[in-house]
Amino acid sequence: MAGRERVLRMSVELPLWRALAGYRVLTMLYALGLCVTTYDQFTRPWIAIGYDAVLAVWTLATLPRVRGAASCTKGFLAADLTIALAGVLLTAFADSHQRIAGGPTLPTIWTGGAVLAFAIKGGWRWAAVASTVVAAANLVERGQLARDTLHSLILVWVASIGIGYVVEVARASERTLARALEIQAATRERERLARDIHDSVLQVLAMVKRRGTALGGEAAELGRLAGEQEVALRTLVAGGLLPVARIAGDTAVPVAEPTGPAYDEGPDGTGPVDLRTLLAPFARDGVSLAEPGAPVPLPPAAARELAAAVGAALDNVRRHAGADARAWILVEDEPADILVTVRDDGPGIPEGRLAEAEGEGRLGVAQSIRGRLRDLGGSAELISVPGQGTEVELKVPKGALAARGKKAERR
Repeated sequence: MAGRERVLRMSVELPLWRALAGYRVLTMLYALGLCVTTYDQFTRPWIAIGYDAVLAVWTLATLPRVRGAASCTKGFLAADLTIALAGVLLTAFADSHQRIAGGPTLPTIWTGGAVLAFAIKGGWRWAAVASTVVAAANLVERGQLARDTLHSLILVWVASIGIGYVVEVARASERTLARALEIQAATRERERLARDIHDSVLQVLAMVKRRGTALGGEAAELGRLAGEQEVALRTLVAGGLLPVARIAGDTAVPVAEPTGPAYDEGPDGTGPVDLRTLLAPFARDGVSLAEPGAPVPLPPAAARELAAAVGAALDNVRRHAGADARAWILVEDEPADILVTVRDDGPGIPEGRLAEAEGEGRLGVAQSIRGRLRDLGGSAELISVPGQGTEVELKVPKGALAARGKKAERR
């Protein structure tokens, strides 16, 4: 829904309505000026003065009506067109026949604004109807189809229909963009939930399967059931069939994420956190942490996601390199980027194994690591040489983090 609201704020209709309001005021002033400067040439000047007074009051009083499609109702459009048609037809009573044949009508080009309102509100079909009615009124007023009259009518007709068609195309594009933004938001939420499930539920099921098989007996049956549920859940996550609405309210705590006081976000709960405090719990036997001497402040959400990606990388080390493998975490605070590297001395990853695992629904690298970094505007690079270990480099540009912070403040 937020994506749809953004699209509406960016709507091409808004500047068109503003332009129409300006057009109506400027053409009203033009009609008044033309009436004043040619006052002595009218056969019945009081008709021209009276109509222009009504036109001025109507134009200024109805400016709020042309702020958007919602306020520009069908009743207003009909009344607006009636004002324009009345001015065109009254010209025959206010001016001489000689001046009518080649001169402007009382509302002059203000009539175009009434037609354009139909175009912006209802598209090219409404514009065609309104411009045709105006053309008929001009023919009745002039009594003949002169070349200049024909050219003016064709110009109004083509311009209004063209603008109406452009508005219809723009509206269709906006609806498509709004739908795409909604799908993108839903996809990101699904991926986030899939990461949480991978970091918690799937790992627990895998552990139950391994422990049950090792213990044997009734525990082996429990392990077999846990293994079946793990496969079924991986299939749902990989296939994008996870029902977001049903589990959006659940809170999944990733197994690998450090929890506790390290997640405090400052006295008011909104200040930046030091990335080092989130990574410190990972340092234990077999895992070394090298960090800068100064704090590495990050927005709370970004720091948690980056720490969770490090935790997912260490989980992969434990699961695939073995309990005896050593791992090293290196934190670098560069001028433009935050770099966190996780390296191990395990056997490495065979070529093509990551793509094969992703196809099987094992999304540890694809979502728990790369997905998190992509959401932060960063990247995750994995380098593995068989027999020489694996290195995962997590990079987050500081510019992307600053942009996310400003966006959060605007919300």
